[in-house]
Amino acid sequence: MTARDEWAISCRDLAGRRRELTVFVSSDRVVLVAPPGEAAILAPLDVGRLRAALRDAVVAAGQPAAEL
Repeated sequence: MTARDEWAISCRDLAGRRRELTVFVSSDRVVLVAPPGEAAILAPLDVGRLRAALRDAVVAAGQPAAEL
């Protein structure tokens, strides 16, 4: 996995602590990892970042894997 295939989006949990949502590509699938056992609260700007990360991940997932 390369750095461009993983995105981190800032959020807060219900207690107001800083957390991150992570989006990454695994094979041809997009994976969204939320804070463990928490709800993610996103500010409007962070929702835009999540949307962009998901869009970029879908594009990355649709590309053939680079040969080593």
